[in-house]
Amino acid sequence: FGLTSIAIGVDHGWVTREDAAARVLTTLETFWNGPQGAGSSGTIGYQGLFYHFLDMTTATRTWSCELSTIDTALLMAGVLDAKHYFDGVDATEIQIRAVADSLYERVDWEWARNSGVGVRMGWTPETGFGGFGTWVGYNEAMILYILALGSPTHPIPASTWFTWTSGYVWNFHYGYEYVQFPPLFGHQYSHCWIDYRFIQDVYMANRGSTYYENSRRATYAAREYCIANPGGWVGYGPDLWGLTASDDPSGYVAHGAPPPQNDNGTITPTAAISSIPFAPEIVIPAMHHMYDVYGPGLWATYGFKDAFNPTVGWYATDYLGIDQGPIAIMIQNYYDASVWERFMQEPAVQTGLTRATFTAATDVHVAEGPEPAWLMLAQNAPNPFSEATSISYEIARDADVSIELFDVAGRRVRVLDASRRAAGRHVVRLGATDLANGVYYYRLRSGDTWEGKKCILLR
Repeated sequence: FGLTSIAIGVDHGWVTREDAAARVLTTLETFWNGPQGAGSSGTIGYQGLFYHFLDMTTATRTWSCELSTIDTALLMAGVLDAKHYFDGVDATEIQIRAVADSLYERVDWEWARNSGVGVRMGWTPETGFGGFGTWVGYNEAMILYILALGSPTHPIPASTWFTWTSGYVWNFHYGYEYVQFPPLFGHQYSHCWIDYRFIQDVYMANRGSTYYENSRRATYAAREYCIANPGGWVGYGPDLWGLTASDDPSGYVAHGAPPPQNDNGTITPTAAISSIPFAPEIVIPAMHHMYDVYGPGLWATYGFKDAFNPTVGWYATDYLGIDQGPIAIMIQNYYDASVWERFMQEPAVQTGLTRATFTAATDVHVAEGPEPAWLMLAQNAPNPFSEATSISYEIARDADVSIELFDVAGRRVRVLDASRRAAGRHVVRLGATDLANGVYYYRLRSGDTWEGKKCILLR
């Protein structure tokens, strides 16, 4: 996350490209030159993988931690992203690309399989693979399998992807069907780098969905859970939601829902904010609410602190890189998809996706949730349209309504209506001026009630 965030910092003028390149090269060379070996101390990793925690002063194993396959995969995502960002001809950037390739090509993913059906979670010098299970979906390790499948030097068998998907639980929560994983980070980490908007594997194709759409549904379901608030926690509602692994008043816990998992009233800002590319229309109000209402205890030098619990009046005192990194990356993807566009240029990523059965997405059903009884949105006509189309809707009572148009990346591109309307039928016109050909989504909203449809502009 840190390596990609440095690149984002350059794009925003927060650090010079020269300083950023020097910092990135120092980081990569530290990992490349650090001692690798099977010893219990004095090493940075083994078989090209790295330990979960390193001593900050020596860059060697600490706390008797495990050789972590998922943390190595996340590191390699940042490494490969740095390779594509620093594409200049000066010596530093040339060296960044060379070391990045060397680091990735050294990782022995096949060894980490230990002759099993999937990649193991960890290894230690003391016990080997004993006590560590196999990564089976659904969770944050999807990017691990893509990078391992695409490795030019130590690829794992294509069959391992089906081991990964064999653990999926397709379920229905609060009006949404999707592959569940209660903490939201599992729906976000792989998406920081891989652009799943327009591709799908066999599993998702059979369900008329994509992993991007899956994360969108999971985000909406997470919000609906907090609106329902079965635990009766203080503050939960349409603009205060988001459960994920974080600090809390009792320590560090993997909170999540739905289904509820360790929910004790603790809200983690990164949970909502890192879903901004999937559902900006509900994430941005949540961001403002957390800042406006809880800012004095929650916001300081480095942005939002890790977590807070309004029920007991608790605020975390620290900032976590696994919070701030995804926040920065996903906001950037929401702005311009630049991280996605950069990372998807990596040949190994494309190889991994192909071996995992990914192809161009077709027939994706955008789930709209339960239809509200008092608000009805019609399909636009004509559809597809070339110059203009009409959108009609009916409301059963006087209400403040808005109709907004979003592109396939979830970015709002136009507000078609935002006014007080009387009960009855209304029609708004959507003109094609300044819009590119493609798929768009329009959404009628009044308060916490909404309905959406898909339209197609085709000149």
